[in-house]
Amino acid sequence: MALKGLLIDYSYCTGCHSCEIACQVEHGFAPDRWGIKIAEIGPWQIKGDKWQYSYIPAPTDQCDRCAKRAQEGKTPTCEHHCQAKCIEIGEIAELAAKMTRSHMVLYALR
Repeated sequence: MALKGLLIDYSYCTGCHSCEIACQVEHGFAPDRWGIKIAEIGPWQIKGDKWQYSYIPAPTDQCDRCAKRAQEGKTPTCEHHCQAKCIEIGEIAELAAKMTRSHMVLYALR
């Protein structure tokens, strides 16, 4: 079985929290628990009109890659509900080949 991964292109993440909420609902997590959590970096001014302001979705140890949904042939809920379509789960080697921009992260999932 190939190693699964989570590819996030955070240059497109708007910080909408849809992935977090969908995950909480899917798994029945308490309001202070997540399978995926958005980290906010910034805002602060870098120079002139350039600002640091990023959102980075990151899986937590509670992420089970939506095992139940996967058994039903469905995509994980974070990927399905991502409004910016910047989250993708798949084979880690295939996802690594898609890393073409600097604001992309690849997580290996257990």
